[in-house]
Amino acid sequence: MQSTSDRTLGIEDVSITGHAQLIKVRSYLPASKGALLPIVIYFHGGGFVRGSPDDAEIAAATIARRTQAWVVSVGYSLSPQFPFPAALEDGYRATQWAVANARAQGADARRMGVAGHDAGGNLATCLAAVARDRGQFAFSAQALLAPLLDPSMTRMAKADEIVAPDLGARECATLSSVFAQCIAMAPSVRGPIESRRLAGLPPALIASAEHDLLHVEAEKYASELIAAGVPTEVARHCNASHHELGTHPAALADVVIFFQKRLHSKALRR
Repeated sequence: MQSTSDRTLGIEDVSITGHAQLIKVRSYLPASKGALLPIVIYFHGGGFVRGSPDDAEIAAATIARRTQAWVVSVGYSLSPQFPFPAALEDGYRATQWAVANARAQGADARRMGVAGHDAGGNLATCLAAVARDRGQFAFSAQALLAPLLDPSMTRMAKADEIVAPDLGARECATLSSVFAQCIAMAPSVRGPIESRRLAGLPPALIASAEHDLLHVEAEKYASELIAAGVPTEVARHCNASHHELGTHPAALADVVIFFQKRLHSKALRR
């Protein structure tokens, strides 16, 4: 366990039991202003194969500070060493940990959001679906930043239509291959964009980037959620690329406003 502070946030690393190994969760706790805080579970990007809570530092701290929420950033197990469903189940266990510790942290487990960038966006919406189905806890909102959703790569923009993408077709193919391998190990699981069981998911904010080959699948998922009756907001951020969206000021500002609206409407006093 390690503690630091940036004056406005208490930041703490905690090791918890994950699905297949010990994992790290990084807690971002704002100073209390008297009301119980909502909780946001956050997943970093990295295409399922790399990354850590360090990569989510800007997003997690921004959401915690400006939303006034307890943010739990999940250091989930990475493929291919820990294939599906390790990362998703790590997220589930991290949420169980957050729920169990909510009162001690001055937080309200009845007001939870989930968010993520890139592969983290995939894990965020999948965790929302798992929570819906298992019924142990529930999310009130999900925010997905440039999420990876389609292992088939059939919903990518054409390369000549995107100016200076920072995620090229070759890297997309590699990430999609990893995603497809994960799904192959669990035939009952499909990519979120292929799901026909979207009803009952929490209200969503989906952020896409102008200079991202994958903006098409993110926006297609938004339309699928809307068709399933899920309240959904979608914004394509100009002059932003795939990797940039996880720290993009305008995108994070949208996430903050979205969580403020969805998680603070029924705030309780301590």
